Amino acid sequence: MNETRRIIVLSPAVPKPATRNRHTRDIKSLAALLLLALVAHAASAREFHVSVNGDDNNDGSSPKPLRTISAAARLAQPRDVITVHTGTYRERVTPPRGGESDANRIVYQAAPGEKVVIKGSEVIRNWQFFKGGMWKVTVPNSFFGSYNPYKDLIVGDWFNDRGRPHHTGEVYLNGKSLFETHLLERVLNPQPMSGARDSEAFTYTWFAETDDKYTYIYANFHDKNPNQELVEINVRDSCFYPDQPGRDYITVRGFHMAQAATQWAAPTAEQMGLIGTHWSKGWIIENNVISDSKCSGVTLGKDRKTGHNVWRNDPRKDGATHYNEVIVRALEGGWSREKIGSHIVRNNTIFNCEQTGICGSLGAVYSLIANNHIYNIWTKRQFAGAEIAGVKLHAAIDVVIKNNRIHSAGRGLWMDWMAQGTRITGNLLYDNSTDDLFVEVDHGPFLVDNNLFLSGLSLLDMSEGGAYAHNLMSGRTLSRPEPRRSTPYHKAHSTALAGLNSILGGDNRCYNNIFVGNGGPPAGGTEADANPLRFGGYGLWVYNHREFPLQTGGNVYFKGARAYFKEDGALNLSEADPKPEIVEEGDRVYLRLNLGADLRKAATRLVNTELLGKAKISGLAYENADGSPLVIDSDYFGKKRSEANPTPGPFETPGQGELKLRVW
Repeated sequence: MNETRRIIVLSPAVPKPATRNRHTRDIKSLAALLLLALVAHAASAREFHVSVNGDDNNDGSSPKPLRTISAAARLAQPRDVITVHTGTYRERVTPPRGGESDANRIVYQAAPGEKVVIKGSEVIRNWQFFKGGMWKVTVPNSFFGSYNPYKDLIVGDWFNDRGRPHHTGEVYLNGKSLFETHLLERVLNPQPMSGARDSEAFTYTWFAETDDKYTYIYANFHDKNPNQELVEINVRDSCFYPDQPGRDYITVRGFHMAQAATQWAAPTAEQMGLIGTHWSKGWIIENNVISDSKCSGVTLGKDRKTGHNVWRNDPRKDGATHYNEVIVRALEGGWSREKIGSHIVRNNTIFNCEQTGICGSLGAVYSLIANNHIYNIWTKRQFAGAEIAGVKLHAAIDVVIKNNRIHSAGRGLWMDWMAQGTRITGNLLYDNSTDDLFVEVDHGPFLVDNNLFLSGLSLLDMSEGGAYAHNLMSGRTLSRPEPRRSTPYHKAHSTALAGLNSILGGDNRCYNNIFVGNGGPPAGGTEADANPLRFGGYGLWVYNHREFPLQTGGNVYFKGARAYFKEDGALNLSEADPKPEIVEEGDRVYLRLNLGADLRKAATRLVNTELLGKAKISGLAYENADGSPLVIDSDYFGKKRSEANPTPGPFETPGQGELKLRVW
């Protein structure tokens, strides 16, 4: 039986003139209503002004500014902006609320073109001469309120006090911190500080003691009269930090923040920094100068409810077991993309912090850390511990660390536990005395591409499942499995647990990198070496006997660096020396090197998701955070790469002969 189908095409009805006029009036009315709604929305958002000449009883308007940022914080609602004008504000800003969404934030900003300083310190006068270059001041304990940094000792999981007490307090002479000593006689007769990077500063020392009523501070100012100089002491535990988790969608922009009595930020503790997000979502911390934190500068850390220094409080179980339990409690408490992380930390200058420039345990997931200059981290070296680096993250899930300059930081980057979906790209690291990059007990997939690793130890690898492409490594690589700890891996782009596993080592992908040796003998060429637990050297040969094989191709080995023993087509240029050298000229940084014409002989391939495959343990692909395929089709400078034969190393077609490339 045939079926006849009728297809009816409906054309839009053309209204009669009177109807058309009515429609036009309706459209105009709707437009007017939308405009009124937009005006009302804009009118509902306020801008509060703060000035050192203001008064907290004012309304915060431009003619009648408030005196403190804290007063403005108490008034600000989502969509409001707090604009702070020139001056020094000695307060801890404790935002009582956050915004509602990325579009409806609360913004704290320095007025454009004005220098606004927030300090956790106070100026101290009335110093009394003691003897030699030593002076003494007596401060009533009431001066400190509920928190006295000269009573508070630095403590925490994985903290090493090196056999003496350390306080969160600090003394500054004309902006430069002095060295704390635990003995009064060492103020008058300072002793050399082992490992301190400033060989003269350690002679400027201080000591504190307290009783029920007073705090007594002794300091050696040498030939300076402290009553005629700027002398400050830490009195606040932070400069900008919420007292409760969940203060979401806050922007902090353009401030100079300095001198805070921060506590050790262990991954198993609440992590309080000079500025910190405190287990929140969606912060933007940008264009700030952050310095002189006793421990950490910026923290993107966990809350206290999931545990606070749990290993120290219960040493019956090892630290790894405790941290696995912390992760479970965090998941039970809502640790997810919807509630935590997605922060942006960009364009900041961070220095003079004795633990980390930026750190975060669990709370940094899905974040961007970009274009920051981080230096002079852990320079005094009076204490130590397993949480010290320019950037130290636990659970860098889908975190992008991009275009940062990190130097003079002890350890540069430390991705500890659960670096999955992490991308470390286009960073400049040099003059780091420990190493440039440490990847610890991560199962992958994570990607490290287009970086300059120029310190003595470029990579400390206690992980597996990493992809390394187009990097320049002029330092050693150290490979070490970790069979004693079982650490988590996750479902794709999620905090949800997928399993636990130990680290047997290997399973890395290494394509189109440049390795520079130290000119030593090749020590046996490419044959298999012994199978030590810990082995370091120049090039990929240190992975020769790891449990899981590497995927390699297009790598270039200069000056005695050695290839992986199963690597086909490695370009060995043992006699050539590119002589990479960093040159600092003011705010600019240049890289001098000579890569030579033979570099183009490398058999490179375009690196993408298809080439990299899947990490063995997690079973996940190397892809972008949104799940789309990735391709490394641009270089360190953003220059387009050749698809057919990309240049090895971070720079696409950099030229031949002696080069001087501006890298910052």
